[in-house]
Amino acid sequence: MDVLIHHLQSLALLAVPVLLAITVHEAAHGWVASRLGDPTALRLGRVSFNPLRHVDPVGTLLVPALTYVFGGLLFGWARPVPVNWRNLGHPRRDMALVALAGPGVNLLMALGWGLLLESAPLWAGAGGGLGGLLLGMAAAGVLINVFLMALNLVPLLPLDGGRVLHALLPLPLARAFARLEPFGLVLLLALLLSGLLGGVLLPLVRALVALLPGGALVASLFSV
Repeated sequence: MDVLIHHLQSLALLAVPVLLAITVHEAAHGWVASRLGDPTALRLGRVSFNPLRHVDPVGTLLVPALTYVFGGLLFGWARPVPVNWRNLGHPRRDMALVALAGPGVNLLMALGWGLLLESAPLWAGAGGGLGGLLLGMAAAGVLINVFLMALNLVPLLPLDGGRVLHALLPLPLARAFARLEPFGLVLLLALLLSGLLGGVLLPLVRALVALLPGGALVASLFSV
């Protein structure tokens, strides 16, 4: 029971950074698509910082809560942002740019949370428990955004890395690769649960966190 309570408390601390990471990630996809000629996401209200416009009740709420509480693994997804490639000037190139917008904005958010951590000596002692809460939230924000960036760059469809690989492959190979998309999420989950993907991603996440402001504090708080 104590372990379960600890996980629930940790989940509450992670909630704000997770929702921000997912929301801004998805909004970035829609914003870049609109700049490149496809207004689909903009018209549907998906270029928004309102998390309710991006939340999938199962993928954003239920699955992450269950995987974290029972497996210590934070895994989930948001509602995909619709992009009509026919509206893009250079469809294959532009789809890759739309895909890269999500991980790119996660890197920027990780940097922002890291800069907040770097300034912690100025504010962490103020406000009693509130300062400590914000400190933990900022550290979580760095880690979550770096992990989300790294995970999304895995070259599997429907992940962003898969979209980029699809754009880079010769057309016949890209078409064959696209046929694997229905199995991508199942394969990704299997790789995560087996530990194989974590064995590749975690060293990369550690290295990236170490390069960011506040990285040493993140590593000490979350033992990464």
